[in-house]
This record gives sequence, structure tokens and C-alpha cells, in this order.
Amino acid sequence: MSSAYPAGIAAAQPLFRDPVYDGAADPVLLWHQTEQKWLLYYTNRRANVPGLAGFSWVHGTRIGVAESTDGGANWRYRGVADIDYGAGDVSHWAPEVLWHAGRYHMYLSVVPGIHEDWSGQRFIVHLTSEDAFHWHYQSTLPLVSDRVIDACVLRMPGGVWRLWYKDEVTNNSIWLAESDDLYTWRQAGQVIGDHPGEGPKVFHFAGRYWMIVDQWRGIAVYHSPDGEAWTPQPRRILATPGAGEDDQVMGGHADVVVSRERAFCFYFTHPGRRGAGKDKDTTEQRRTSIQVVELTVSEGELVAMRDEVTYVRLEPPTPG
Repeated sequence: MSSAYPAGIAAAQPLFRDPVYDGAADPVLLWHQTEQKWLLYYTNRRANVPGLAGFSWVHGTRIGVAESTDGGANWRYRGVADIDYGAGDVSHWAPEVLWHAGRYHMYLSVVPGIHEDWSGQRFIVHLTSEDAFHWHYQSTLPLVSDRVIDACVLRMPGGVWRLWYKDEVTNNSIWLAESDDLYTWRQAGQVIGDHPGEGPKVFHFAGRYWMIVDQWRGIAVYHSPDGEAWTPQPRRILATPGAGEDDQVMGGHADVVVSRERAFCFYFTHPGRRGAGKDKDTTEQRRTSIQVVELTVSEGELVAMRDEVTYVRLEPPTPG
């Protein structure tokens, strides 16, 4: 690698744990234009709160925020995103965040009510912000059903914006919507339906478009020359447990940041879900950690060598 672009700093392992609830999951990263640092937004879960029945511990929280001043190798808790939507018993899940034309945009999954199971409505709302910390409601997206979560937004070469998301009604398949301005969205159909999954993330890397989808048995990989038709990769990534601290289980719901010629995958784990106690339901099985691994392409497949030291160097993105 060129000395003009050093490998970076060895990433902490685990990369980040939420200091309040110990339930950081579904990470997504954003470069802060003014503060000149990286921000990490994440779903928070009440993993360390006792006495919460069923799955009520994954409900009832707002989006957590952490920050990095060293290019993504180390993170410090910043607080909770101030979102002016969803008062009372409302859960904020799986944000997507981006900067465009002088404004920050968030596409947030919202779940009304505290549920002990996976029932209830889900929908995706659009918010904007001038500072990336205080967010204001713009609209609720008109998507395929009332049980949709996990937005991923990317601008395609022709200028159209695409939003991929999970629809629970159609067996947790991945659907697509399109927009010319980030505000008005139109349906564009189902794109992935061979296996149920969630948390789609689409990115362009090494001459291809890639989509990763958490299938709860590792992360499935699909590729496309143009972002239209998707071909599944035979092998999933992050399916085999790693050896590092809090990394000895499969990885879940990830974000990918492409920085120059490199790609970094930020994912979460349930460290306690292993060994003899893996099926218990205590704080140890509920808690989560954020991790990072560099992605490479080998013989046409996307691979993640999670047991190698990950040297992180996230560059500020090119304006656009």
C-alpha cells in the first residue's frame, strides 16, 4: 500500500459498547461536515435493564450516537439523537443517515408501542437536520406495507436516489423505492426474495455494486454490475465466529463505508450467545457490541477476514 495512504490505526475490539444500556446494534456511519469527525448512529436496546419480559427490551429507546476523531478506530459515546417524532412509547430503530446539498437526512424505522413479541406496526420516516444531532420530521414514506424497516439509501450514477428496505409482510424480503429529490418516493418492486433477511446495505466497491443482507446465519452477499439485477454469492460473510473479544459469534446487521480503494464493514454481535449458555435470556445474551472488519474481493467474492487485525483509516468522503 502506498505510503501516501497508510494502513491506519488498529481498531479497538470490541469497537464500541453503549455505556447506558449496553445494547448498541444496527450501526451506520456519517462524516460530520462541520466538526470534521465520524459519527456512529445505532439502534439501542435495553439489554441491561432487569425485569423486561419477552422482547420488550428491544423496544422503547432512541438512537444512540458515538464519535471518532481518529478515522474510525476508536469511538466515544456522544449521547442520543434529538428526534422530534414519536413521543411516548415509541421505538427508534435502524437509522440511515447521509449528507446532501447542505443538509443531513435520516431515514428512520419507527415502531409504536412496547411489545413483548415482534408484533406491531413499523414504518420509515424521513427527517432532516442542519447539525446531524437535532432532527425534524418531514414525512412518512409510502412503502409497500405497514411493517417496513431498515432503510438503505444510495444515489445512482444517473442521479436517482434508491432506498432498499425490509418488508416483513412478504416473508422479510428486500424491496426498493426511488426518488429524484430524497423527499418524494415511488415504489420500484421487490429485489431480493430468495431468503428472508434484514438490514440491506448497498455500496459500490471494486468495480461492482454489492448488497449485504443479514440472514441471521451470517450476512448474505449479492453483486450486480449496475445495481439492477442481483446475483447471490455462494458464501456468506461473518457466518463463522471470530476469535477476538466479543467477536466469537456470527455478525449481524452491518454498514459498509468505502474509503478510497478500501471498504470497512461495521457490524454488531451478541457476544453471550455462545457455549452452554447461548440459549439463555439474561443480560449476557442480550448485550451487544459493535465491531469492524475490512472487506476485500478474492476470486470475485467479497470476503471478511475478521481474525486479522483491522487497521482503520476512514477518509472524509468526496463532496457530492
